[in-house]
Amino acid sequence: MAFYSEDEQLEDYLFKIVLVGESAVGKSNLLSRFARNEFYPNSKSTIGVEFQTQKMKINGKEIKAQIWDTAGQERFRAVTSAYYRGAVGALLVYDISRRKTFDNVRRWLNELHTHSDMNVVTILVGNKCDLKDAREVSTEEGQALAEKENLFFTETSAFDNSNVYSAFERVVKEIYDILSRKVLESQELQQKEAGGRRLANGKPVVLQSNGNYNGDEAKRGCCWG
Repeated sequence: MAFYSEDEQLEDYLFKIVLVGESAVGKSNLLSRFARNEFYPNSKSTIGVEFQTQKMKINGKEIKAQIWDTAGQERFRAVTSAYYRGAVGALLVYDISRRKTFDNVRRWLNELHTHSDMNVVTILVGNKCDLKDAREVSTEEGQALAEKENLFFTETSAFDNSNVYSAFERVVKEIYDILSRKVLESQELQQKEAGGRRLANGKPVVLQSNGNYNGDEAKRGCCWG
């Protein structure tokens, strides 16, 4: 689901993206590295609601990615459905130096699918790839799980900024591509319906939106199922 804020320009899109995964896998540092190019080596678990908004250019369009962090709730298995509501993208993060965080990926994926749209664009992220000597999960294992679950995959390091921007960009671009395809399909359907009505009535008919995209909705961003 993409959503639009009335105080933004019509050509902008705003996509909600969530960070999920076990505590201390580096989700907050991924967010701070992406949004502010900052890294906090002694950062504590996030407390309270936290999100950052970052702008991107995709195919000449300005995209605003609103990225939400789990606010430390994952430590208590207390991430609520409200956290996932409206999300169209997710980074499912594990720590390549802690196998337990990888073993729990499927649980987080199930939770994501339970509380959000099954079509949410998800990338599996093996974080802390700078810890080569401490690695417990191989790149091949991560790739294999991502392929099995039909996810995108990358390994990142918030510490040395490896692949951080490209991970977020991959999710945002895929969301935008899906939205663009839905807009195009809806426009083609409306053209066919309008053509049929013109034949039936002998005059042009302007169709109103009934859940499909029209021109204004295409600019704002809308939902898909």
